[in-house]
Amino acid sequence: MLCVCVITGCVTCTVTHDVTAHLIYMWHAAALLSLAVRLLHLEQVLICRNYKGDVDMAEIDHFMPLLMQHEEEGLICPVMSHGSVHFMWIKHSNLYLVATTNKNSNASLVYSFLYKLVEVFTEYFKELEEESIQDNFVVVYELLDELMDFGFPQTTDSKILQEYITQEGAKLEVAKTKVPTTVTNAVSWRSEGIKYKKNEVFIDVIESINVLVNANGSVMSSDIVGSIKLKTMLSGMPELRLGLNDRVLFALTGRDKGKTVVMEDVKFHQCVRLSRFESDRTISFIPPDGESELMSYRINTHVKPLIWIESVIEKFSHSRVEIMVKAKGQFKKQSVANNVEVRVPVPSDADSPKFKTSTGNAKYVPEKNLVVWTIKSFPGGKEFLMRAHFGLPSVENDEMEGKPPITVKFEIPYFTVSGIQVRYMKIIEKSGYQALPWVRYITQSGDYQLRTNV
Repeated sequence: MLCVCVITGCVTCTVTHDVTAHLIYMWHAAALLSLAVRLLHLEQVLICRNYKGDVDMAEIDHFMPLLMQHEEEGLICPVMSHGSVHFMWIKHSNLYLVATTNKNSNASLVYSFLYKLVEVFTEYFKELEEESIQDNFVVVYELLDELMDFGFPQTTDSKILQEYITQEGAKLEVAKTKVPTTVTNAVSWRSEGIKYKKNEVFIDVIESINVLVNANGSVMSSDIVGSIKLKTMLSGMPELRLGLNDRVLFALTGRDKGKTVVMEDVKFHQCVRLSRFESDRTISFIPPDGESELMSYRINTHVKPLIWIESVIEKFSHSRVEIMVKAKGQFKKQSVANNVEVRVPVPSDADSPKFKTSTGNAKYVPEKNLVVWTIKSFPGGKEFLMRAHFGLPSVENDEMEGKPPITVKFEIPYFTVSGIQVRYMKIIEKSGYQALPWVRYITQSGDYQLRTNV
């Protein structure tokens, strides 16, 4: 069972165990949880909702002392214990969401629910912080009552909740008299009776490339994290089927034509029929209305850095430092990287900056000890150069400043580094209307770092 509370940060709720991959929780073991949200250094309870009362709410007072003790010992752990009570917690902004249990709870499910709470509150209040909780006590209580009932999670989709829990009190009273069909409907993420004059669905395939290059120019680690996002503007209750160039699918059907990809750590929206995907790799679903993330995935492969950086940093004792950075686009010439930012670390005592660039603009950001070189449009195969000159104080700085890496930010439209493709999107609706699917590909930088020798 679960209990949820908000403490200058505390929420208390009670849950039974066993869940599907989509946060449709059917808990079976008796496990009492009390959720609490705290500000970083405060112990005042902001708001509390105890569904079962199996755990004394005073137990939450032990959380902050335990956390501070662990921090002092350098042993930060996501699960802490005090007597027979265990604390499972996450941090969001300057708040803590804490779940307490005195049973052998399924920790992964508890954390899933905590993150779902953050998602719902953020959808409602834009920013989840102490002020937004204090300004919306009534709405928070309403949400806690709908998210969970007597320890059983109920409606956890923020779009459905927004149909009958609004941030205007007058509307809230009227809405209570009529519960949307989505609450009891098998398709809880989509309302019935949706109508559009023009039926369309927009598909965005977005991939982030993570790269770590050592000072010798060797790629130490690389992977691709992708997501497929939808903006659905379809009438009725349509059935959609999405086809990708999935290597496993091609192997199952005996085809092996063209480039295929192997996706790992695939995570779907709850609308996707998992049994169908597991049997024949078909992504079949009734989509939520509006914007949603259909799926996310990871591709663990060796990735050539799309923007290669070479740097020469020379320090002249007691006088100056000179930096030369060369950037080269290592992607196809037909593509263009937009809004490229090359962030080059400089000594903390540098001053009097002077810059010269073959394209774009460079500026000094002293509060971050960085030179930021911005290139609005960077075609594939091109090379650009930036030179920077800084003065140094007359007294030599012998402090060890470390060697922070050069980082790069960019976005390349109409391009995927993995080669993933949407092969088809079939839209089936009983009224038989024709709908247009639109597909867009975007590759962007994730954790993109290049270490330097200096």
